[in-house]
Amino acid sequence: MISVTPESSRFARYGDFFVAVFIVFTVMMMIIPLPASLLSFLLIINITLSLLILLVALFTQEVLDFSVFPALLLVMTLFRLCLNISTTRLILLHAYAGEVIQKFGGFVIGDNPVVGFIIFLILVVIQFIVITKGAERVSEVAARFTLDAMPGKQMSIDADLSAGLITEQEAKERRAKIQQEADFYGAMDGASKFVRGDAIAAIVIVVINILGGFLIGLVQKGMDFQQALQTYTVLTVGDGLVTQIPALLISTSAGIIVTRAAADSTFGIDLTKQLFSYPRAMAIAGGLLLFLGICGLPFVPILIISGALFGMSYLLNRSLVNARIEEEERVRARELEEAKKPEHVFSLVQVDPLEVELGYNLLPLVDEKQEGDLLDRIVLIRRQIALEFGFIVPPIRLRDNMQLSPNDYVIKVKGVEVGKGNLVLNHCLVLGPDVQEKLEGIKTTDPTFGLPALWIPVSRKEEAELTGYTVVDTISVLATHLTEIIKKYAHEILSRQDVQNLLDHVKKTNSAVVNELYPELLNLGEIQKVLSNLLREEVAIRDLVTILEALSDAARATKVPELLTEYVRQSIGRQIIAPYLVDHKLFVLTIDPELEQVIKNGIQQTEQGSFLALEPQVTQKLLSRLVEWTGRVMNAGHQPVVLCSPVVRFHLKRLTEKMIPNLVVVSYNEVLPDINVESLGMVSINEN
Repeated sequence: MISVTPESSRFARYGDFFVAVFIVFTVMMMIIPLPASLLSFLLIINITLSLLILLVALFTQEVLDFSVFPALLLVMTLFRLCLNISTTRLILLHAYAGEVIQKFGGFVIGDNPVVGFIIFLILVVIQFIVITKGAERVSEVAARFTLDAMPGKQMSIDADLSAGLITEQEAKERRAKIQQEADFYGAMDGASKFVRGDAIAAIVIVVINILGGFLIGLVQKGMDFQQALQTYTVLTVGDGLVTQIPALLISTSAGIIVTRAAADSTFGIDLTKQLFSYPRAMAIAGGLLLFLGICGLPFVPILIISGALFGMSYLLNRSLVNARIEEEERVRARELEEAKKPEHVFSLVQVDPLEVELGYNLLPLVDEKQEGDLLDRIVLIRRQIALEFGFIVPPIRLRDNMQLSPNDYVIKVKGVEVGKGNLVLNHCLVLGPDVQEKLEGIKTTDPTFGLPALWIPVSRKEEAELTGYTVVDTISVLATHLTEIIKKYAHEILSRQDVQNLLDHVKKTNSAVVNELYPELLNLGEIQKVLSNLLREEVAIRDLVTILEALSDAARATKVPELLTEYVRQSIGRQIIAPYLVDHKLFVLTIDPELEQVIKNGIQQTEQGSFLALEPQVTQKLLSRLVEWTGRVMNAGHQPVVLCSPVVRFHLKRLTEKMIPNLVVVSYNEVLPDINVESLGMVSINEN
């Protein structure tokens, strides 16, 4: 934007007065005869103002910085036409219009009036056909497109305001700027007609001056034919040139103003920056010129110009290289300086919820140019988890780790390694019984489930599939492992911010249940603990409305997370039981009533919550019996499910989750009446 100094501000204070006087004086010039000396002074002022307007147009960054230009164009056109009238009056009356016109005409045309007249016509043609016509068309198109774009710009401002990206004051300023742009281009569309009319008027005035002056010289002044033609042609052409050169400057200013795109710098800076930023183009241009010189064109000027182009290309290329090196050094210095700042240390201690580190050889998995679609697979994984568990997985950071073996990867949860594996690119992982004995390949272990596996080349994939084995591509191995890790550690990944986001989402459609529960009955941490308990047993929290309603009912009686979790499980019992039904039957293991009573007696209540305290011998016998029964059930082709009372369910699951992670523990209250339950056996520590 144009800066306003105190001096310019004081000058602008009297601007209204000066402009009013100038315009009134301009109009009076058409009526009052002016002496030749004053007229010469005014002609010089006209040239000076036109030159000043051109320079301001060149140094303006935005069109709105010179928004007064359309009105100024009208004033300058009127001033120039009034000067034409005054000079015409002096030429026809006295055959003299001041020293400026006399000198100007004599300097340009010399002793040949025809040459001067032709030069004048060329100037008029350039202004009228080339500059004025082009500027008029550009103004028309710019005005049309500016008006058409106004609704979209207004909507964009409203969207930014609604999103909180801008303030109300900034929105007002942007709306005002858009309106000013529309007004400016609309005014320029009309003001360009002034320039065209000025060019036409200049031609008419020249014809009148030559013909009228020639007749007056012959009839009234008593001049001979040669003297009259020489005198009035010199004066007319001089007058035309003195007025048309400022007109050409004004037309050029108008063309520059309307053809400039939005920029952050002036026309000169943009021109030099964009035109001379390609050393290769200058070198090619110099080579083509040199070729033309060899073909027969004047060799010396071509050699000079092509040499200059080659020299500029070399210097510019070297400066660009040096600038690139300096920029890299500045970036490194800036990074080093940022690293020294105390606040930078905080970024070092931030821990990503999920992180995958890859060895060097596995980097092509994330390179789209090498057909690596790991990033796309991660997107699908997050979508799958969201659909299956109702849990929004936070962004997963991928990074290389040169300390790993080239084919290894590591999965971390909150900075701690929870899984790792080994991948072989351009190979497939084969899974199946006795696969290592029946097929040839690289022996390995499935990183997800720990089963014996084999790496074989992709070319042998069809062979392995025909044999009946399960064949998995490289990326799918990593994706499957990552998916299982997320399921296993979802309860650790779920943060309070995630819970807040879930509540905000539910509030959009079910605000009543959220407002009832949070924060009146339960705080964010208590809700998070309940949801984490559910995810820990791979229970989906997708039906969050039902979960929140159950919490609202139970929270009035207790705020213990374990008890709240059991209440929630009862409300979503059908969802919990559904995956384990076989032909609408639930095959379960029951707990001996005496054993249940022992477990119940071992539950200790404290201020921090409850925990299970059993004698070591009892714990060992219980776990061994459960391991034994789990094996029997799995051999029979069923999912091991233990059915027990609600009081002991939570603690029994916590006791068994490390040794028997695939054991499902449900309570009687979670089994709805319409579900058929069939017992496969009873677990007792008194068995022989």
